[in-house]
This record gives sequence, C-alpha cells and structure tokens, in this order.
Amino acid sequence: MTMQFDLRHLGRHSGGSLRDEHLDRTFQPAEFPASVVEDEEYKVVAPVHLVMDVHKDGDAYRVTGRVQTRLQLECGRCLEMLEIAVDSPFELRYVPQTEAGEDGEREVEEDDLTTAFYKDESLDLGELMHEQFVLALPMKPLCAETCKGLCPHCGTSLNKSSCDCAPTWEDPRLAALKGLLNNKEN
Repeated sequence: MTMQFDLRHLGRHSGGSLRDEHLDRTFQPAEFPASVVEDEEYKVVAPVHLVMDVHKDGDAYRVTGRVQTRLQLECGRCLEMLEIAVDSPFELRYVPQTEAGEDGEREVEEDDLTTAFYKDESLDLGELMHEQFVLALPMKPLCAETCKGLCPHCGTSLNKSSCDCAPTWEDPRLAALKGLLNNKEN
C-alpha cells in the first residue's frame, strides 16, 4: 500500500465527479517509522485509519478528513511508556510546491497555517498523517495526573516504590546568612 495519493486519478475510482474523491484507507503501524526527533518522540502502535475528501479547485486542492490511531510515548516525569488516542480532524489547502517560492523571509499569514504543498501531482499522505500526529501530542505527556516522577538522587520511580533518599536543598544565595547564624550561635 502506498502513502501517496495520485491527484491525476481524482474522481476515477468511485464514480465521483472529476473534481472530488473520497479516500478511506487503513495503514498498519509497521508502515510508520518511529519518530525520534526531539520533542516529538512517538511510535504508532495501532492501525491508522485515514478518511478524507479531496476537492479540486483550480491548481489547488481542499482536503478535509480525520486520522485515528494510538501513539506510544514516554511520560515526561517517570519515563514509563504510555499510549494516547489520536482522533484528529483536519482541513488543509494544497497548492503546487512551485508556488511556494523560496524568496527569503516573509511574514506568516493566517492562510499559511492551513496550507500545504504537493509536488509531482501527488499528495504525501505519510507527511499529512505525521503532521497530525505531532499536532495531537501533548505538551507534557503524563501517565497520570498524580505521577510522582523519579527521585532526582537515585532515579527510583516514586510511583512504584519510595526511596531512602532524604534530599535537602539549601539555597546557595542564603549561604552567607547561614554563616551569620552559625557565628551568632557560637
């Protein structure tokens, strides 16, 4: 199964008009390499169901749909693996990549947030799904709101057991005052 959608075959598969196409595909987790880029480490652990409608509008295409799956990632406190459900609706406007132009810096406009690019008369569905996965990731993934994390001294998971570490932290900025108190006591 390919992760490319050939725009030249628009409307020729399911009796739709030459301007519209409905796509309903399921991809297996093995088809997605684990993402190990910093701040977006995840692994696809359930089949990915992609449903979308493609509508041709001149050289541009309007794509609306939904992607559903489960992702596995690390808890931000205790480093245990957890799974999150992804059910991400999307609406994008695809324009030819040649229109993108690499003419230097420019201000990001509101339309740029929903605009993607296609090349060679093909939509990269893998890229579209990866983007939706990243958008669905929580800022700080937690296995539970009550996660206690790891002991900063010995590394024990405080969710599973307690440790004998008795961390005492003293503010180094107050060391001079502590010295004054010690001198006063003596």
